[in-house]
Amino acid sequence: MTRIHGISIILMDRVETGVDGFGKTIFKEKPIKIQNVLVAPTSTDDVANQLNLTGKKIVYDLAIPKGDDHDWTNKEVQFFGKKWRTVGVPLEGIEDMIPLDWNKKVTVEYYG
Repeated sequence: MTRIHGISIILMDRVETGVDGFGKTIFKEKPIKIQNVLVAPTSTDDVANQLNLTGKKIVYDLAIPKGDDHDWTNKEVQFFGKKWRTVGVPLEGIEDMIPLDWNKKVTVEYYG
């Protein structure tokens, strides 16, 4: 019997690298490999609702593994050889109350 498993994706996260001459923080994009992420097409109803609310056409839902503490709000992610942008705030469930390995849901739109 096959066990449910996800794929590896790249999350582009901003990391503080220093301060410029004016005292402003300098950030750099850093790729972070996230293992075991489930990727599923978004339902037609969710696509239409999100498009009406925000004007963004979501394409996939990502299920994020339990224990992941990265910030997923408005981040670039890469999988299937393409770039995607997360839309909105991730939905998160209580880890102990969810039986499988994933407890967060993030939606993404095509980014280019």
